[in-house]
Amino acid sequence: MTNAIPPFSVLDLAPVPEGATTAEALANTRDLARHAEGWGYHRYWLAEHHNMPGIASAATAVLIGAVAEVTARMRVGSGGIMLPNHAPLMIAEQFGTLAELHGPRIDLGLGRAPGTDMATARALRRGMQGDSFPQDVVELMGYLDGGGAVQAIPGAGTRVPVWILGSSLYGAQLAAHLGLPYAFASHFAPDALEQAAAIYRRDFQPSAHCAKPHFMLAINVFAAETQAEAARLRSSMQLAFANLRSGRPGKLPVPVDDIDAVLDPATRRMVDHALRITAAGAPETVRTRLDALITAHRPDEVVLTGQIHDHAARLRSFEIAAEAMRGLARAAA
Repeated sequence: MTNAIPPFSVLDLAPVPEGATTAEALANTRDLARHAEGWGYHRYWLAEHHNMPGIASAATAVLIGAVAEVTARMRVGSGGIMLPNHAPLMIAEQFGTLAELHGPRIDLGLGRAPGTDMATARALRRGMQGDSFPQDVVELMGYLDGGGAVQAIPGAGTRVPVWILGSSLYGAQLAAHLGLPYAFASHFAPDALEQAAAIYRRDFQPSAHCAKPHFMLAINVFAAETQAEAARLRSSMQLAFANLRSGRPGKLPVPVDDIDAVLDPATRRMVDHALRITAAGAPETVRTRLDALITAHRPDEVVLTGQIHDHAARLRSFEIAAEAMRGLARAAA
C-alpha cells in the first residue's frame, strides 16, 4: 500500500444518456455534486466540449455556477476551459464573477485543444488563429491579478487558481515553466503519462501561484456491488468512446451485458488501451486498483470520472470510490 493517499476529486462531463434529456443531465450533475460534497470529494470539475450530443457541459462557466449554488465547501471549477475557443479577458470576467459570487473556492483549469471539431471551432470564431496558448494563459492570469491597462471587472484581484490540463508533454512543460499545478488527461489519453509527470516534476519552477509541483492523475471509475455489474456499467463508456473515435458521437449508450458481442476485437483493443487508467469492479477490487495506480504514479491529487448511464448507479459508483479512497487513507495513517 502507498504511504500517502492524496485528495480525491470529481471530473464530470454532464453526460446525456440515451433516453434522457439535456435538462435531466444537468439536474443529475447538480445532484451528483451535492452527494460528492458529502462523500468527501475535494473538487468538482466540469469540462468544456461542443457539438457533442452526449455532453451537456458546453457552457462550462454557467454550469460551474449552478454547481457552486448547491454546494458549500467543495472547490468547483473547470477541467477544463478550452482557451483557444475564448478571448482571455472574457474567461477572466466569467471566473472573476464566479469568484465574487462564491468566494475563494473556484478553480480555472485550462486546456489547449479546442474540444471539438474544426467546423465547430470556426463557429466559435476562435478556430482559425495560430497557437497562442502560452501567451493567452499569461494574459488571462494577468487579468485575474489586476493592475494592467485593461481590467477584468469582475476578475481583477480575485487571483482564481489556474491549472494547466494536458495529455502530452507540451502541457507538462508549460505548467512547469509557469509554476502552475498540472492535471493529466490519463482517463482517455494515457500514453505520455509517465513521461509528462517526470518532465513536470523535473522542470517545475516555483512561483507565486504554486510553491512546488502539484500533479493530478485522472482515473475512470466504474464501481458496483459485483464485478459483473461494474463491467456492465463500464460498457456505456466503452461504446461511447468507440462511437467517438469512429466519427459517430452520440448520447451515452445504454450498457450491454457482453461488450465483445458489440465491439469487434480491434476496436475493443483500441478502447481498452485508451481507457486503461481505470478502476472497475466490486468495492475491494476498486480499492486495490486505485491503490495500485496511486502507488505507481505518485499523484498529489486524483480526479475520478465515470460516464455511467443510470444516474442511481453513477451515484453509487462515486460513493464506492469515495469509500475506497477514505479506506486507503485510514490504512495509510
